[in-house]
Amino acid sequence: MNPFRTALAALGLAVAASGAAVAAPIAFVPNPNHTFVRFSYDHFGFSRQQSRFDKITGTVTLDPVARTGAVDLLIDTKSIDTGSALFNEHIQKPEFLDTGQYPTATFKSTAVKFKGDAPVTIIGNLTLKGITRPLTIHVTSFKHALNTLRQDSIGANATAIIKRSDYQMAKYVPLVSDDLDVSIAIEAATAGSTPGAQ
Repeated sequence: MNPFRTALAALGLAVAASGAAVAAPIAFVPNPNHTFVRFSYDHFGFSRQQSRFDKITGTVTLDPVARTGAVDLLIDTKSIDTGSALFNEHIQKPEFLDTGQYPTATFKSTAVKFKGDAPVTIIGNLTLKGITRPLTIHVTSFKHALNTLRQDSIGANATAIIKRSDYQMAKYVPLVSDDLDVSIAIEAATAGSTPGAQ
């Protein structure tokens, strides 16, 4: 075996490994067809109601080598879907979402905790109705792979709990629960990718 070639091969492997170790973070953009924020609450003890926001935009950044990440999302609060056109209008009134004055809500992460290669906890701030409060999101499932369109993609499900009273939406508490159980489903592909309907 040629020792010179062996040395060059070893050097090449070292350079490649070094390059992988400093891989740049990847920016992912949510797919609007598969990204929703849902919430549920107890309604006067008669039933547990569920609603969702249909329009979420922003960026999720992931560095799978360094195991770091960031989440920056904007929710169009006027995209609320309760299943009833009449109640959609009702929940947008000032005593609830007040979408006339606050048409968007935002979540910006301050820390992402990993277990192995997967994020498990996202800590950040939720701004709703102009009020900013800390929020912890628990990731229950996560996948990083190529999607059916061969795009570098991530997907996750996550949960959180927010209190209506923290955001001046306490009408009917405690007859209607103060806690909102939040469920998040997100699929996102690298920036510039065309969202698929699959």
